[in-house]
Amino acid sequence: MVNSYFITKSLNTSEHISEKKPPALSKGILTDIAYFFLNKPKEDTFIKFDSSEERFDYSQRIMQRIEVDTNKYSVLNLNKIGINAPVNHIFRQLIHFNGDPSCWPNHIAKVDRINNDYKNIRMLPFGWKRYLFKSMKSFLGLPIIPLFLLKAIRVKEVPDNYDFDNARYIVYECSGGYPIGILAIYIRSSIPELGETTTSQLIFGVGFNFFGKLEWQEKRKLVSRLWEWVHNRVTANVLNRIKQLSEWRLENLQESQKQPHEN
Repeated sequence: MVNSYFITKSLNTSEHISEKKPPALSKGILTDIAYFFLNKPKEDTFIKFDSSEERFDYSQRIMQRIEVDTNKYSVLNLNKIGINAPVNHIFRQLIHFNGDPSCWPNHIAKVDRINNDYKNIRMLPFGWKRYLFKSMKSFLGLPIIPLFLLKAIRVKEVPDNYDFDNARYIVYECSGGYPIGILAIYIRSSIPELGETTTSQLIFGVGFNFFGKLEWQEKRKLVSRLWEWVHNRVTANVLNRIKQLSEWRLENLQESQKQPHEN
């Protein structure tokens, strides 16, 4: 995802002032906390299930598309947001994601693309690549460096000819200190029959067992629910900011193409 600072610089020659605004850049740990953890997002993105049967049915539909069995996880968090930008426009932003502080708490969980490859990413707490002190080697029995490793196991960069919804996705296998099993980033065209009115739908799906144990979910409901709340709050803010940045970029792109070329 290209940093919005560079986008602004590239548009300085145009007299057009976008009606939309890019999300504010986070400048440190405190603004990471304020923007991504404390802020109540404009749009609630968490998909709630009324029953375990509904959760199972939804999981089955996801599994069929991304070829990953999501039912083996005790926690399946799905967050969705509508964006008025084409699917390929949003997908290009995401595969160039580099920890843009306008859309990600990069001071708390720094994005480190291994060999500059979006298919292999590690998240570093506060940017630490190694422990400052030996006593920091673990926290509550969990390793914290890296917070987690993302390794792409499924990538659909170009939709199949029979895909009516123009879907593209990346599925990451996650390991490390943060208890995530898979992360699925799924983008498709909106489906009017489902009441979707924007151009595209961006879905983040996370499946995991708390601390890697299926039974932990039942034994520590309060802690796991708190963990889910934090995860969903951050994810909702991330998705709202991606939406804001995508729509702002597209509007500026369209307006810049209308401007007469200078000799």
